[in-house]
Amino acid sequence: MRSPVQRYQLQPLFASLLFFVSGTLSILQQEAGWLVIPFVWVVLPGIIQLITNRTEDLYWLMLILLPFSTELNITDSLGMDFPDELLLMIITAATIAKMIHHPLLFYPVYRSPLLLFIILHLCWIACSAGFSTEPLLSAKFLLAKIWYIIPLVLVTPLLLRNMQHYSRLAFCLLIPMLLVIIQTLVRHGFYGFEFAAINKTVGPFFRNHVNYSAMLVCLLPAEWAVWHFTKTTAYRKWIAVALGIALAGLATAYSRGAWLALLSAPLAVWLFRKKRIGSFLIAAVAATSLFLAVLISNNNYLRFAPDHDRTIFHTNFREHLGATITFKDVSNAERFHRWVAGIRMVAERPLTGFGPNSFYNQYRPHTVAAFRTWVSNNPEHSTVHNYFLLTAVEQGIPGLAILLLLWSALLLTAQKLYYAFQGSFYRTVALITGVVLWMITVINLTSDMIETDKIGGLFWLCAGILIGLQLKLKEEQSSLAV
Repeated sequence: MRSPVQRYQLQPLFASLLFFVSGTLSILQQEAGWLVIPFVWVVLPGIIQLITNRTEDLYWLMLILLPFSTELNITDSLGMDFPDELLLMIITAATIAKMIHHPLLFYPVYRSPLLLFIILHLCWIACSAGFSTEPLLSAKFLLAKIWYIIPLVLVTPLLLRNMQHYSRLAFCLLIPMLLVIIQTLVRHGFYGFEFAAINKTVGPFFRNHVNYSAMLVCLLPAEWAVWHFTKTTAYRKWIAVALGIALAGLATAYSRGAWLALLSAPLAVWLFRKKRIGSFLIAAVAATSLFLAVLISNNNYLRFAPDHDRTIFHTNFREHLGATITFKDVSNAERFHRWVAGIRMVAERPLTGFGPNSFYNQYRPHTVAAFRTWVSNNPEHSTVHNYFLLTAVEQGIPGLAILLLLWSALLLTAQKLYYAFQGSFYRTVALITGVVLWMITVINLTSDMIETDKIGGLFWLCAGILIGLQLKLKEEQSSLAV
């Protein structure tokens, strides 16, 4: 067996040989690309070592840049959220390298029951991708899911070691988001805070006001928690000002879904504190199933078909709300159009679905003409506007069942942790995490944002936080037992 000194002495010889071989191939084949090989061999190990040793810094940087990320189209069919998705890929690669070299490092995370549901979720996505009508798009979907889950679910619990780390996580998200809110308010102010102008002012960081308001409202509970735990009066005043700015941003975002999520938050807090999350989830699933059965029976859903010529988009928000109440708003009418198509698609392929990321290319033949609106040409390539229905369409009923199990497990874990901790800090973190998951649920009843970097990132981050809290609870219980 060679000593480290002997291996070190052989490295220059191997490098020279590699350079000679690559140079010879370059001359013989008249291809300069062969010359890149020796330089990659020299430089790549240093880059890998830098990344693997600085994974924690990359993680915090990724959180800071999450509110600032923007959609970058590389080709007509390939795009990414830049720069956060690139950082997620790098962190994923570094984490896999660490798993290989230090397999026991992640052992505490592997023991979490939540991870079993997540792995089952990934396995079924891979299974449905195997039967996909759009194999390439489904493969991209699976890869993206992996590089979101590994950094946010596996790395997060290992980095949240104490209260300061939880506080750092909150500030890494809240301060950048506050800057985005301020610039949006300033730009929106030049338009007189008109409803029709909001989408112009949230770019380039958000696609539209719905995505913007969704992330904004989901971060409000964390901002309240920071204010709650801050003891210095001067700091509390500044945080209160920031909270006021965030509420002003939410009010002028004109998003009904985000407003509904905020209004439902007190109900979530009450359910968590009364240990009634489980009962509510069962009742919600039963009520939804009964409602769908009634609509499908004898084609009762056709009674809700909109009047094509009377469904319009309003530039005035008061008229927009009025149209919503009277079912004459085009956005809600188009939702019905997609939902009907989605349910018909589930009926056609109930087991494996049409494949992840396939809805847009497959839904048109399943639409019903009576529900068509004047925006049904769908230039934005948006999907069904209900993430749970979208999952059933693309992954089949088993995929929906697995997702519901995972979602329920997350909410029930948050409830369990809230009552298990002795200290108020971690109890509050568990409650806030549960409320954020609740708000994400409400938002995704009328949208499908888990596959976006902002809300999807927050969703998987919440899963990672809950696993981190499980590890912290074991530490607390061990210290009390001694």
